[in-house]
Amino acid sequence: MENSKRQTQVGGLIQKELALIIQKKFSGLVPGRLLTISGVRMSSDLGLAKIYLSIFPSADADKIIKEINKNVSKIRFELGNSIRNDVRRIPELVFYLDDSLDYLERIDNALNS
Repeated sequence: MENSKRQTQVGGLIQKELALIIQKKFSGLVPGRLLTISGVRMSSDLGLAKIYLSIFPSADADKIIKEINKNVSKIRFELGNSIRNDVRRIPELVFYLDDSLDYLERIDNALNS
């Protein structure tokens, strides 16, 4: 299903702001790791944001995602402070692991072996 223009706009705004928030205030959650927000999918009512994170190196990535989801209320509070003038309500946040890079690496290794 195609996202509406508004879903895409809000998703982009959340992606940009979350990147800054995680970099500045929550960098301790992923010490020594490169964390990238690879995508944000908004529900049709803009009440839920599914945030996909790419973590490198990916060892213990599931544990890191669980830790981030434990801190979701603090992250959502910070997000609310930064986007409250742009949206009517701050969406619920759920973080997921984007393992597409690992998947591509496995395919590449299989093709090269």
